[in-house]
Amino acid sequence: MKHTCWVVLTGIAVFALLAVLTPRSLSAGRAGDAKTNAIRGEPYFNIATTQCIDYWAATSSTNVPEARGEHTAVWTGSEMIVWGGDGNTYLNTGARYNPITDSWTATNTTNAPSVRYSHTAVWTGSEMIVWGGSDGNSLNTGGRYNPVTDSWTSMNTTNAPSARYYHTAVWTGSEMIVWGGNGPNGQNTGGRYNPVTDTWTATTTINAPTGRIFHTAVWTGSEMIVWGGNDNYGDTVNTGGRYNPDTDSWTPTSIPTAPSPRSYHTAVWTSSEMIVWGGVLLNTGGRYNPGADTWTATSSTNVPEGRSGHTAVWTGSEMIVWGGLDNTFLNTGARYNPTTDSWTATSTTNAPDARASHTTIWTGSEMVVWGGSSVTAALDSGGRYCASPRLVPSPRPRPTPAPRP
Repeated sequence: MKHTCWVVLTGIAVFALLAVLTPRSLSAGRAGDAKTNAIRGEPYFNIATTQCIDYWAATSSTNVPEARGEHTAVWTGSEMIVWGGDGNTYLNTGARYNPITDSWTATNTTNAPSVRYSHTAVWTGSEMIVWGGSDGNSLNTGGRYNPVTDSWTSMNTTNAPSARYYHTAVWTGSEMIVWGGNGPNGQNTGGRYNPVTDTWTATTTINAPTGRIFHTAVWTGSEMIVWGGNDNYGDTVNTGGRYNPDTDSWTPTSIPTAPSPRSYHTAVWTSSEMIVWGGVLLNTGGRYNPGADTWTATSSTNVPEGRSGHTAVWTGSEMIVWGGLDNTFLNTGARYNPTTDSWTATSTTNAPDARASHTTIWTGSEMVVWGGSSVTAALDSGGRYCASPRLVPSPRPRPTPAPRP
């Protein structure tokens, strides 16, 4: 945990020096419904409008995994799997969280990868693949976890990328692509891992972006886009590149009108654009269209305060950013709608404690936040935030009235 706080706080201090640096009201009836749902661990749901109402509910603390930050989390379609990280010590443990039952189940440690933090994880549709990270030294090992059998399978290291952490990883539908990260002179190298054949193929360095850490990466359906971060000299950059695995080729992202240089920011893919936002002491962002190779700034009206070490998810219509660190740890956030280019603050009522270096996933109807670090300790708490439309519950059956005489 000392490492986690040190990384986050030191990063903020360094970059600060370089830069010279109402909850929604409820009617009495609805408040009663919200209170009842909170006790059940369920989000408040307005049947009349078929909308979840900007509402937080805590995740269960029963059988919860050990407190940690700089871990990973993936969504399987029914469970969130958290694994690894930095707690009171470096960890190779994890757990599966089921939001429907609000329950935790520990992951098996037999044949699990060695302890690590600042690694990456992707979901393949049937397995979670974790790779890289650090246990005090950079790693180039990993493992594949099957939640159905609760079992681990080791990964081949032949032709694997060099050891690294603070890298990024995406899943293409058939391969995991890892790129960048901390290593000798920074890394602008990467590799594609095929879990079916258990083999690695190096990514080309021709026209690749400069080596970097604390950058972001998204998968568009045909390309991986990496952007921003800190280069080999520790400077923030606003450059990036699009990697096509079919042609093993890189195309630079445009720089004119791109957001200002940054690191520790977030990025999501909307199905047509990459939205980047935040970073050390920044509350700005931009939308990148890879087809046109153009940037559009995100609105600065009602934008949340600048932050880094936060998380972001895409709901299908909005980007939700939450938590992180500016000059203090935060438990605030906001929803950004790219169609209207507008921001809406998320409620702080029942929100999880302020934190950074946590993880967040989107279930299809809720954002689930868990873990992270605060000023004094790693955290083993979390919350579920409801903000998306839901189906109207089926009406209650009523007896057929007797026919009139």
